[in-house]
Amino acid sequence: MASGALNATVSLPGSKSLTNRELVLSALADGPTLLTAPLASRDSALMIEALRLLGTQINELQNGDLEIIPAAFERAANIDCGLAGTVMRFVPPMSVLANGDIQFDGDAAARRRPMHTTIESLRALGVSVTDEGAAALPFTVHGKGSVAGGQLTIDASASSQFVSGLLLAAARFDQGLTLKHEGEHLPSMPHIEMTLDCLEKRGVIVSSPSQAVWRVEPGAISGGTFAIEPDLSNAGPFLAAAMVAGGSVSITGWPETTTQVGDEFDGILQQMGATIVRDERGLTITGNGQIHGIDIDLSIGGELTPVIAALAALADSPTVIRGVAHLRGHETDRLAALATEINRIGGVARETADGLEIDPSETLHGALWHTYEDHRMATAGAIIGLRVAGIQIEDITTTSKTMPTFDKMWLNMLEGRA
Repeated sequence: MASGALNATVSLPGSKSLTNRELVLSALADGPTLLTAPLASRDSALMIEALRLLGTQINELQNGDLEIIPAAFERAANIDCGLAGTVMRFVPPMSVLANGDIQFDGDAAARRRPMHTTIESLRALGVSVTDEGAAALPFTVHGKGSVAGGQLTIDASASSQFVSGLLLAAARFDQGLTLKHEGEHLPSMPHIEMTLDCLEKRGVIVSSPSQAVWRVEPGAISGGTFAIEPDLSNAGPFLAAAMVAGGSVSITGWPETTTQVGDEFDGILQQMGATIVRDERGLTITGNGQIHGIDIDLSIGGELTPVIAALAALADSPTVIRGVAHLRGHETDRLAALATEINRIGGVARETADGLEIDPSETLHGALWHTYEDHRMATAGAIIGLRVAGIQIEDITTTSKTMPTFDKMWLNMLEGRA
């Protein structure tokens, strides 16, 4: 539990989403790239190793920056995706440029994540893919060194990563790519906008001729120097801490403009009772311990859901979270996991068809908070544990997926150290 109001400054590591997108583009580029302030985590390490196996030279400098020489794509490889959605969905579309068989597998939990759209989209582009009939990991892409590209229609309802993975590689397809989404809904549009922004900054010509349609022209992807922004989604637990414990937390380096979905925390947390100021310090949140429920559609960024659900369990009025059915296909079924754990500690949470309903509870109590091999489940438990005595996080090391130093950063925040 928090011992008092907070007064802390937090410096976040780089964005996982930006780091892994820029790593892919660097491997596909026509010249060397320098990435400054990239994230060092399990997900980024898995991406780096995957790209190295495809022939990319990646050198880590003493300050953590990365020097990248583009891939030769002249070899077969066995790629470990771990539990990284960006690896399992971004690397297969670029692997079609390799001359050889590229095998993909990952953690046991990764084999349960939906991969049908990636596999079938490559087949629709004329690429041979061998799987075990489950439309999931493991599978093998039989690369021939090139792919025609052209037009493709997919259903990306389960994840925007299916769209981003194809768009990132599309400039290297002979005809580029016109990609259309047809499906019930399209989650996490800001992540697709981030992908388009990264491509444009590399000199790639991209457009969106109509809703849920994107065009990437064939052509070179430029190298150069690219700075990685702090990970704003990973700011969520620290911002929430100020609301739970009271006091203020400042996040340094918060960008004035960004495509990161974590920027949405600003408006959302103000609706839940926080005061937020942006100035030369970055973004500063102040709370007084009072948390209000909210009715919100989080389809723009389902990854924000665990933080909002944790706050909702401590709120003084009901919360309804909508538009996040796709979270059932993340590291774990996050909707089931959140409902189970909130109810386990005496809360009141119900799954709905596309989200969660969480009611106030006066009977919250300590218990083991299961993490389901999911970094965001671990941080959600840490938020609740600031107010509810006896919350024990099953495995805090799951945070190494995107924030390896989370436990130290959390303790430093509670002690008022940067």
